[in-house]
Amino acid sequence: MAFDVVVVGSANLDLVAQLDRLPLPGETLRANSYAEYAGGKGLNQAVACARMGARTAFVGCLGNDDAGAFLRTVLESEGIDSTNVKIVEAPTGRAFINVDAYGENAIVVISGANAMVGSGGTALQIPTGKIVLAQLEVPQSVIALAFSQAHRQGSQTVLNPAPSAPLSMELLSATDVIVPNETESVALGGTDVLLEAGVGTIVVTQGEYGAEIISKTELQHIDAFAVTPIDTVGAGDAFIGAMCAELARGASLQEACQTASVAGSLATTVRGAVPSLPTRAAVIAAQGKHQ
Repeated sequence: MAFDVVVVGSANLDLVAQLDRLPLPGETLRANSYAEYAGGKGLNQAVACARMGARTAFVGCLGNDDAGAFLRTVLESEGIDSTNVKIVEAPTGRAFINVDAYGENAIVVISGANAMVGSGGTALQIPTGKIVLAQLEVPQSVIALAFSQAHRQGSQTVLNPAPSAPLSMELLSATDVIVPNETESVALGGTDVLLEAGVGTIVVTQGEYGAEIISKTELQHIDAFAVTPIDTVGAGDAFIGAMCAELARGASLQEACQTASVAGSLATTVRGAVPSLPTRAAVIAAQGKHQ
């Protein structure tokens, strides 16, 4: 197959302000610092896959603006194929993020170009890959179409149901592996509901408590990798990216999740989303030190 992982998803420019506290309604505060980062769950997870050594392609939309040019540069610098990234007449997606001194945040997301993935009269084309991975920051109908194409091409489909939203039966039945966190799993009705809807396997991430692999025939717990966290942003993306990269490499789901647990934990030791996503060399080295 041409790629190990094909990611269908969002790309945002994250605008991050650090404050002592979050503003009250109608209040104006001065920020202590400001930074702009590449973001969006799709782009984050594509970078995570690529850093774990997977041949990765990204399918999405960017605006014809400076933010779009910057995000395309990020994709290219990480060695991610951007052939199927479309430039559209809409602003590139943005996330306005206020973070207080205790790490609490308030976020406003503007979908912008992300809402146009698969629209505009251009047929959605999914490159051939061993794994097709998607999240919920682009239209669900597009993800369902992408997963249908993926199955026809012999690919395995992986869905990260975030941000949480009700899922169509069409999408659930086309999902081989779904990876919610505990809150998202509950919002979707629980693991029994997901299995009955046709999802093949569920991987529930549990933060510092590890993860669980659930199917109709088995329940496996994956231990967390012990670190001292300083910033949990990007940890879930690191887990999912590493899991998909390892599956594409031929690992079992249990082996892939064990490696992903290390990657997710390492991501909590570096601030920011994309900056925190570890390389496979770093993950393997960390595993070796704890064996």
